[in-house]
Amino acid sequence: MTNTRVTIAEIAREAGVSEATVSKVLNGRTEVAPATRARVQDLLDARGYERRGTRVEERTGLIDLVISELNTPWSMDVLRGAEQEARRAGAAVVVTSTEGRDDASWVDRVTARRSDGVLLALAPLPAGGARRLTAAGIPFVLVDPVGGFDPAIPTVGVTNWAGALAATEHLIGLGHRRIGVITGPPELVCSQQRVEGYRAALGRAGLPADDALVRYGDFRPGGGAVQARALLDLPEPPTAVFAGSDLQATGVYAEAHRRGLRIPDQLSVVGFDDVALCEWVSPALTTVRQPLMEMARIAIRTVLDPPGTDRPLRIELATSLITRESTTTP
Repeated sequence: MTNTRVTIAEIAREAGVSEATVSKVLNGRTEVAPATRARVQDLLDARGYERRGTRVEERTGLIDLVISELNTPWSMDVLRGAEQEARRAGAAVVVTSTEGRDDASWVDRVTARRSDGVLLALAPLPAGGARRLTAAGIPFVLVDPVGGFDPAIPTVGVTNWAGALAATEHLIGLGHRRIGVITGPPELVCSQQRVEGYRAALGRAGLPADDALVRYGDFRPGGGAVQARALLDLPEPPTAVFAGSDLQATGVYAEAHRRGLRIPDQLSVVGFDDVALCEWVSPALTTVRQPLMEMARIAIRTVLDPPGTDRPLRIELATSLITRESTTTP
């Protein structure tokens, strides 16, 4: 069968189901028993079934954005970039927020409406999700991917390691020697890379890496405040904190204010993202800028024109340090 085109009828006959059932599996319809769906999907994969026609001919004008949450400035910048680029391409964006749930139901909805592509932003790809999207002929790209990298899956991110290195070296250059870091959830690639960049900067300066100064938060203000409290309660607290997101930095601000500590005179703070609030907090926040809207625009272009052999699957955009008023000498 490797030299001839596999048909739905052949798949149906071998799976012991009707052609209508195979069609439902291909289109992501939900009214198929899980065991039957798995048996049909395995046969489709094993036989290398290919849909007739091309995605260009079948385009629906819909692109799905599946995002971890919507109530953050990070999410809004990603959504704005995606919507702008989709509109330019004559498409519309359908938004799904996972709200931190490990929920695969969005895959059924995406395949049922035959989306032209999927952007998965800071949210996990469900088990079997890549196979099902590929079988349905729906390209997808991960923005700030969760977990490890699959070299076969297109991703768009930023130079997290280099950004964390620049932030920490900035503080070291000001004279700080006890520098705390509050990164995001440990399962996120970006969280891991920011800690690695922080440690690399300490190593370059010949400073010890104290595990007590490394804290994992949730990228939100509350998590930033909780972890800042733990750092400032240490017998030898840090004189500076590098927060893995601007929202976590605002939590550090809140805890410093609660203790009567002046920023930056008694505690220097650096964030990561450079969302709009950085210029409106007091003092204005020194931070690492990542081009969130451009990441989303590139991701939209990637799903509409999937990378071939002449384009990389992994795209990393540069970060840059934006110095404002929240850092000074200790």
